[in-house]
Amino acid sequence: MNKLDFLYDKNIDCPICKHTYTTKKVKRGFIRAVNHDTDFCSYYSKNEFSPLLYYVNVCPACGFSMSEEFSPVFPFRTEEIINDKIRANWGRMNFCKKRSVKDAIHTYKLAIYSGVLKKEKHVSMGGLYLRLAWLYRTEQMELQENRFLKLALEEYIASYINDDFSGTHLTEMKVLYLIGELSRRSNEEAQAALYFSKVIEKQNNTEEKVIVEMAKDRWREMREMKQKWTVQ
Repeated sequence: MNKLDFLYDKNIDCPICKHTYTTKKVKRGFIRAVNHDTDFCSYYSKNEFSPLLYYVNVCPACGFSMSEEFSPVFPFRTEEIINDKIRANWGRMNFCKKRSVKDAIHTYKLAIYSGVLKKEKHVSMGGLYLRLAWLYRTEQMELQENRFLKLALEEYIASYINDDFSGTHLTEMKVLYLIGELSRRSNEEAQAALYFSKVIEKQNNTEEKVIVEMAKDRWREMREMKQKWTVQ
């Protein structure tokens, strides 16, 4: 297999400078997860097959970076701010080819900056922070992983409160579970228990039984861990 056979080209229209560029994505046939973490982080037979590396699109002409979950709407004056803060200072780096983990981390930080300036929806920002945390996890960089898990947690809580996840791939049950799980991983046990209980309370009114069972498993693990420490 040619070293680039697992990638394909996708055309992207930059909403800032209107430049059309071609960036790489992983072919669907190569996206086969071999393991999953409890916060939905997936692992692949080869790290280079991870779609995480290509989740962010970076315009080589102006530097505006985004995920495909970004809203097409730009609040008042945000385009002007992005042109001033990003486009005017862009060094024309090119992330449209095969990426290393280091390259991918850089693209997430560019997208986060773009998202902050754009005032992007909380659910989209949460997705960026969470996936960046996963990348740091694969590199065993625990401090950075925990930092971005906490930022993702803040965004998902804001997303739930403001209901800005509606119309996305995330359901209310998944958002509630994610808040619980990211709280658990951030040692916010009371908050984790609260949100896991919200999932469990809805078990009779949802078809997402897998999410309910995951919430029950995490609840049980927390309770067993607490009992273990109480005995010690």
